[in-house]
Amino acid sequence: MIDPTPNESEAMSVGGQQGGEYLESIGRSDLTTLTETEWDRFIDAVVTGYCDHLRELAAKDRTRLDGMTPEVPF
Repeated sequence: MIDPTPNESEAMSVGGQQGGEYLESIGRSDLTTLTETEWDRFIDAVVTGYCDHLRELAAKDRTRLDGMTPEVPF
């Protein structure tokens, strides 16, 4: 990813942590030894962690921005 936003950078960290947790749960650290199913689950953990966290951050941003928007008087 070129020039990630702060939210994207944070979400990448969370996705990486999720992937690491999966690898720990199966007792592996060498990605070249993963079976096809293990690889799929690893990628799923990383991508899901990234996307879920990015959505959480976007919702917080939306709530904050909505709170800053004044009501239109008409």
